[in-house]
Amino acid sequence: MLLLDGKIAAASVKEELKSITDALLELGKPLPHLAAILIGTNGASETYVASKVKNCEETGFKSTLIRFDESVDEAEVLKAIEMLNNDEDVDGILVQLPLPKHISEQKIIEAISPAKDVDGFHPSSAGKLVQGLHTFIPATPYGILLMLEHFDIPTKGKHAVVIGRSNIVGRPMSILLSSNIVRGNCTVTLCHSHTPNLTEICLQADIIVAALGKPEFVKPEMVKDGAVIIDVGITRVADATAKKGFRIKGDVHFESVAPKCSAITPVPGGVGLMTIAGLLKNTMQAYENNRG
Repeated sequence: MLLLDGKIAAASVKEELKSITDALLELGKPLPHLAAILIGTNGASETYVASKVKNCEETGFKSTLIRFDESVDEAEVLKAIEMLNNDEDVDGILVQLPLPKHISEQKIIEAISPAKDVDGFHPSSAGKLVQGLHTFIPATPYGILLMLEHFDIPTKGKHAVVIGRSNIVGRPMSILLSSNIVRGNCTVTLCHSHTPNLTEICLQADIIVAALGKPEFVKPEMVKDGAVIIDVGITRVADATAKKGFRIKGDVHFESVAPKCSAITPVPGGVGLMTIAGLLKNTMQAYENNRG
């Protein structure tokens, strides 16, 4: 069983990007610049954004973090996005999700300039992805592709089952795996909460991408021998015996599923790290598009 270690794959991506920023620095050119907006003090969001800022520093990118209180008006957030859209020194913009209920997620996503949409969530980016046009790929699916590439996991002709149909992971992942690209050319089944006979479908899968947000949902009886398992889930589960009072669980019951697999991602230390790698790659792409 091959452990698809996100630390190893992400380090490779960051090393590649660092060599580019080092060269830019030597030439006296501006560096890629990622700006993030964080609303409120959600623990998971704080962790994600801190990690993104840290990875920017390690890769030689500039980063800016704009914070708002939970009670901020939607108009104020939109004004900040407009400012970043017009700032020629900013290459990529992300707004950390989820947002407070009084702020429209769709309105915020659509306010970001498609040229700086490094999360790949804008309808323009999504439409281009569906049509197979060059665009920003949502960071998590992009990170998964980068991981499959790093560990040379074959996908051509395989049956991939994607569990979860979100616009952030499930839908774009199904499109990418079925596309005529190097880590695509799968026959894809996209499953969700209304899919009957889910176990039977999963048992046909050569590759399972679990992205439904239910801790340890995928059990060994759902996985055929030799399958490749990509666990996108990351949920804080209360645990009084843990130092922080919780443990991070994926959507796959790792201990019992791993022995059946040819390859599997751990949680934590798997897809989450590759999501940041995908975001950094998108930011570099935005830099090259806007200033190259």
